[in-house]
Amino acid sequence: MSAELAPAGVRVALVTGAARGIGAAVVHRLAGDGWRVVAVDVCADDPALGYSLGTCAELDAVAAKHPDAVLPVVADVRDEQALAAAVRTAVTEFGGLDAAVAAAAVMTGGQPLWETTDAQWDALYETGLRGVLHLARTAVPAMLDRPHPRTGRFVALTSAAAHRGLWHLAAYCAIKHGVLGLVRGLAADLRGTGVTATAVSPGSTDTSMLAATAGLYGLASPSELSVHQLVDRVLDPDEVAAAVCWLCRPESSAVTGTVVHADGGFIG
Repeated sequence: MSAELAPAGVRVALVTGAARGIGAAVVHRLAGDGWRVVAVDVCADDPALGYSLGTCAELDAVAAKHPDAVLPVVADVRDEQALAAAVRTAVTEFGGLDAAVAAAAVMTGGQPLWETTDAQWDALYETGLRGVLHLARTAVPAMLDRPHPRTGRFVALTSAAAHRGLWHLAAYCAIKHGVLGLVRGLAADLRGTGVTATAVSPGSTDTSMLAATAGLYGLASPSELSVHQLVDRVLDPDEVAAAVCWLCRPESSAVTGTVVHADGGFIG
């Protein structure tokens, strides 16, 4: 697919974990609002996980809904150089970068922390936290290259697990706490630049990760997890994407170094 430079005033985003779930919903919302988007996903399974990840066909289907506005890029957030190449794609194909959304994450667990294997920890850490670091290292300099007054936005998806301990998900909780800490520290480093850093904490959302979580708990349906939310239902990915995309807008300039709880009133 070829692309043209975004017209003056059109903003450009890079979204990881874009093949499905919240990442795909963010791509659809941004493109629908006139953004140009580089949609990134690993499109490969991880043997340390008990479920399948997004596919190239799913990523291509996301992009196909927005011809000339979305470029699909297969890249692994665990590979910093691959993300750097994706950022260069945003700059060369669309003319720059105004927002980066770290939505790539995985789920594993189902046992107490002392029984968590190194393979499980590494799978969670390498994608869920180091991948956010890699996106910050590669995307933030591109956003700082934008002329003043800048309105760059770095948004990371964390989780209700970033704010409490969840039974048999201690490693996942630790990683999500780490994402929130990274965002807060990044926001401090970006002080006065016009680029902000924020996090969004979803609750139980209708995604493949939620299905994997339900499986770890031996539940018959992911909908059973809705009892933990005041809305008394599982969230739609687009509801979370709405919060993410608002944070990507220039109008969110007063919000940085903090978290938006798009969690349906998660009560644990």
